[in-house]
Amino acid sequence: MQNKKVVVFLAKAFETMEFSAVIDVLGWARVDYGHNIFVDTCGFTDKVISTFNVPVIVDKIVGEINVDEYDALAIPGGFGEFGYYEEAYDERFLKLIREFDAKGKIIATICSGAFPVGKSGVLMNRKATTYHLKDGYYQNKLKEFGVNVVNEPIVVDRNIITSYCPETAPSVAFELLKMLTSEEKMTVVKKAMGF
Repeated sequence: MQNKKVVVFLAKAFETMEFSAVIDVLGWARVDYGHNIFVDTCGFTDKVISTFNVPVIVDKIVGEINVDEYDALAIPGGFGEFGYYEEAYDERFLKLIREFDAKGKIIATICSGAFPVGKSGVLMNRKATTYHLKDGYYQNKLKEFGVNVVNEPIVVDRNIITSYCPETAPSVAFELLKMLTSEEKMTVVKKAMGF
């Protein structure tokens, strides 16, 4: 299998559980099953602080990302009250999302990670989902970007994966792995991890 590369974008106040699921699933695929899937983390600063105050040192700064080097972009969600959208809605990141989509590359989001994708414009008239509780408040906000919101745990529209709450993080990671390899190869890793 040829090498595949994924960049995980960490905006300030990202959710650690949503981040770690992607890292773990792709890590198991690489280390235990020999799938050449390599992961870079990326942010606006060298150190990004998560929602629950866990600092993560990232591999790259947003300006260093060359879309041609990557097969997929993964976006964990985060908490608005801790400043997630300050970075998630930064035009430099929105531009990156547009570039990934224009080249048909995979964009995998978890929960509120769908919002920067919506704001970038690439979800216009496409199916997606986001956080579904609180009487659909967030799903209604996502509709404001012209998105056809579907109230399902995981929604895939061509190259874009969206999901509706932190619980879906492993499922998104497995869907991403499937798109990078195959259903069969993903199932082997999934079973090995006890899912």
